[in-house]
Amino acid sequence: MECDADILIAGGGLNGPALALALAQGGFRVTVIDARPAPARAEAGFDGRAYALAIASVRLLTAIDVWPRVADKAQPMLEIKASDGRAGEGAAPFFLHFDAAEIEEGPMGHMLEDRHLYAAFLAAMQDAPGVTLLSGETVVAQEVGPAGVTVTLASGQKLSAGLLVGCDGRGSGTAARAGIRRVGWGYGQTALVTAIRHERDHRGIAHQFFMPSGPLAILPLKGGHHSSIVWSETDANAAAIQALPDDAYLQALRPRFGDFLGEIALAGERFTYPLSLSLAERFIAPRVALVGDAAHGVHPIAGQGLNLGLRDVAALAEVLILARRRGEDAGSPAALEEYQRWRRFDATALALGMDAVNRLFSSDNPLLRLGRDLGMGMVGALPGLRRGFIRQAAGLTGELPRLLTGRPV
Repeated sequence: MECDADILIAGGGLNGPALALALAQGGFRVTVIDARPAPARAEAGFDGRAYALAIASVRLLTAIDVWPRVADKAQPMLEIKASDGRAGEGAAPFFLHFDAAEIEEGPMGHMLEDRHLYAAFLAAMQDAPGVTLLSGETVVAQEVGPAGVTVTLASGQKLSAGLLVGCDGRGSGTAARAGIRRVGWGYGQTALVTAIRHERDHRGIAHQFFMPSGPLAILPLKGGHHSSIVWSETDANAAAIQALPDDAYLQALRPRFGDFLGEIALAGERFTYPLSLSLAERFIAPRVALVGDAAHGVHPIAGQGLNLGLRDVAALAEVLILARRRGEDAGSPAALEEYQRWRRFDATALALGMDAVNRLFSSDNPLLRLGRDLGMGMVGALPGLRRGFIRQAAGLTGELPRLLTGRPV
């Protein structure tokens, strides 16, 4: 079969470019098909959308030559504080406090704005031999044969490769066309996302307040006086709050945010995202693999969505590169099964774990409140257990692919 590329990637968000760069280092010719015009997103202004990148994710980004392009724009997370509470009442007496000083690897992670991270991916793809980016194109059909897969783009162009990787999100067309079904459910919650400017320096501390209507995350951004917020409310409340003018929006936020950072003001656009759990029943099909949200869409309660996707990237890249070095077909059932075995249990367990945490904390039942507050107090009082949680959040546990340790494949 005459191929236009070794591997086609449908979806050019963040996981798609990361996978392309990792595979190109292993000698693959990769084409990324992105529905959005690249420059529009790369040149976007400040809007507060940002990611919490775990240590392992930063190591991967370093290995694929992306992190050096954004390191000066990232905010180290030096502490994480998590507490239970109600709007206007402040935090409960028992809370979790994670300090980066408790692990040897340094900051538990970094906050980085979407606009900076995407621009770095775009620049790295332009510099990488073997990577081709098709912007403003979408896959509308795919056909699998014994030796490869052919996709048809909306423009009518056809491309063929040995493997198609779906990095095209929760509504993955790649998965649907491959006959991969999804399971999941909605939470009846919507995330309100924006940026806040505050009077006092955040000192690199991330805060997570668990309230009955949903969690509020306050995530530090570069410079000390801006934070990104991910504020979960019931669908009805979120719709009503999002419809408010800026002053009224801030008035609704203040009792939940508190005054520990002084006066606050809006500093970016306002976004909403419906929250749900969505898991693909399989991560693979003949000549097809799924990565990131295409495989598992999770609750943002611990900011693990992108980190989970980058774990997929690291595992799939390692499996395919090693298969190629052995002289094997990288799109073979054996290679894809190895990827699925490596990632499916971990991703599903983490997704269901975050689902359970959200359900536990999004309740005002007095007995549940007491139990979870005592649980947080116990974890906070036991250094060994607390350190284990820190290492888990930093992505330093489990069977790590080489890229997540900072080593090339």
